[in-house]
Amino acid sequence: MAAAVEVDGVWKFFGERAALKGVSFRVSPGEVFGLIGPNGAGKTTCFRILATILRPSRGGAKIFGFDVVRDAQEVRSLISYLPEEAGVYRSLSGVDYIRFLARIYNRDEVEALHEAEEVSGLGDALRSRMGSYSLGMRRRILLAGALIARPKVAILDEPTSGLDVMHAVYVRDVIKKYSRQGMTFLISSHNMLEVEYLCDRIAIIDEGVIIAEGQPKYLKESAGAENLEELFLSLKRGAQ
Repeated sequence: MAAAVEVDGVWKFFGERAALKGVSFRVSPGEVFGLIGPNGAGKTTCFRILATILRPSRGGAKIFGFDVVRDAQEVRSLISYLPEEAGVYRSLSGVDYIRFLARIYNRDEVEALHEAEEVSGLGDALRSRMGSYSLGMRRRILLAGALIARPKVAILDEPTSGLDVMHAVYVRDVIKKYSRQGMTFLISSHNMLEVEYLCDRIAIIDEGVIIAEGQPKYLKESAGAENLEELFLSLKRGAQ
């Protein structure tokens, strides 16, 4: 099966500092793949390269066979990208925001609004200005906006960052639902416990290097770890 995402030996330098050091991984269509690690490990840099915002210094990456540098326009038509720091248009209502995106993505507005209401779970709050939304509500409307584009690959940087338990569970359930429908997800997180539930496979990145990759269950078993946090600490100790 052709890969949905291929990252091959990617390095990224900012001045003399290497944020990524030969990162490689593959993601299959319909998979939920987690790139996990501590803050500053290189997750966001990797995702920005896949989203065609940054160029790799060395190596390459492809989305469904399209190169993120040479075929950037084609890549952008296949993905949606939700940055961790994404903000909302405070003066727009949720409804106006979804209608705006529906026109951009050539979606039927009524259908897009129905889907956004289901994804966000915001109900009547969709008619309120997004400037009045809580952090959890903002992340949910932004997730809805990312998904109504019907991307082949959804790249979500820390999708549950800053959310309370109820909002985080809601977002994870939405991701699971769409992955069952065939959408591919790349998710970054420093929350290693939640990805055990969410991700089919993971790559653990630390200081710009992939230090483990595979299914969470088997990675834990191979290291005799109770959870991914224990696994990460074990890998760190082994590298020292």
